[in-house]
Amino acid sequence: MSEIAPLGRRAAVEFVGTGALVAVVVGSGIQATKLTGDVGLRLLANSTATVFGLGVLIALLGPVSGAHFNPVVTLAAWWSGRRGGEGPDLREAAAYIPAQIAGAIGGAVLADAMFAEPLVRWSTHARWSGHLWLGEIVATAGLVLLIFGLARVGRAHLAPVLVAAYIGAAYWFTSSTGFANCAVTIGRAFTDTFAGIAPASVLPFIAAQLVGLVIGIVLVTVLFGRSAAAAEDVVVPHGEHHQPTTTGR
Repeated sequence: MSEIAPLGRRAAVEFVGTGALVAVVVGSGIQATKLTGDVGLRLLANSTATVFGLGVLIALLGPVSGAHFNPVVTLAAWWSGRRGGEGPDLREAAAYIPAQIAGAIGGAVLADAMFAEPLVRWSTHARWSGHLWLGEIVATAGLVLLIFGLARVGRAHLAPVLVAAYIGAAYWFTSSTGFANCAVTIGRAFTDTFAGIAPASVLPFIAAQLVGLVIGIVLVTVLFGRSAAAAEDVVVPHGEHHQPTTTGR
């Protein structure tokens, strides 16, 4: 197995990967809005682009940083590996999470620039309702269960396909369209387009995602009989780094 990349490089990968993910989500939403007035077709186009983009990003960047692209995943990996030293330590988490948030904001700005939208305009798309928060809890818990469950059953090499497929499904089976990602939620507040979320709606979404994180870790322990992630099992099939390959959008 190759040597683990320096922390600075891994943080840069998290920045670029999260930015690219948000650019895909926001950009495809803008494109869909320009092409059709049908909201269902817009969501279909948005979710399809996200599935393909996410799968590519995980497969390409997972061997370097683990392709977290999501503070929820970083926190889950830290918590589950803190005793055995398998997952990221606090220093690594402190580098990953700001990089993910900055990347998400940059990705939203980039998507707006590509479509000649205002570079930064706060979203007016309010997503403030209990049923939406429940949708975020479900989406995030399912994402954590999938990622760390794959590690438990020795199928982490399937993560690029299965995580992307899960996120694509979550667009449709959750009321919130399955953000399941704190950094992406923040980034999407910076664009007043199809994929945006009003700034006032961001904190409740993040709170719901953190609740989902806890539930997901508990579910992995209950269903697989072990703590929620021996991080070394996750990315070995891809190559370099012992971190969970995943994301959320």
